[in-house]
Amino acid sequence: MSAAQGPVIPISSVVPPEIAVAAVPEDERVWVPQAPDVWFRPLMFNTVIGQWCNLLKVTAAGIVSRHRHPGAVFGYVIKGKWHYYEHEWVAEAGHFVYEPPGEIHTLAVPDDCAEMITFFNITGAMAYVDENGTQIGYEDTFTKIDMCRAHYEKVGLGPDYVDQFIR
Repeated sequence: MSAAQGPVIPISSVVPPEIAVAAVPEDERVWVPQAPDVWFRPLMFNTVIGQWCNLLKVTAAGIVSRHRHPGAVFGYVIKGKWHYYEHEWVAEAGHFVYEPPGEIHTLAVPDDCAEMITFFNITGAMAYVDENGTQIGYEDTFTKIDMCRAHYEKVGLGPDYVDQFIR
């Protein structure tokens, strides 16, 4: 290909720019409360395919949530450890985790872990379920964005602070 022909795939001004941010923020206000002792730090929200990447931080032992996903989930444990009641394994710092679509699992942090931080890449919703498997709530890219907007406004970063993570 000669230089005069240009790129094979044209670059559009509509394509949002890449993201390169410090995963663990210096400003603690960036962590968004999700539940008691549970926070998430948004890294990217893809509103086209319903994907989000975030860090999940838990600072107390116990059940974080019982849920299922319609799509695959990928995780990487940065600090601490956690497990699913439905499985024998424990995900510890340095472990990669793959969750198949549709499986119900109960994420828990063990008593001997003071803090857990895990990177998650999720596509589709996260449906919270009760002990019978009945859906009792959900989160998706758009509800996560709304949570961020409300939190960032409350802590003084401004509701538009989340826009930097939206693609």
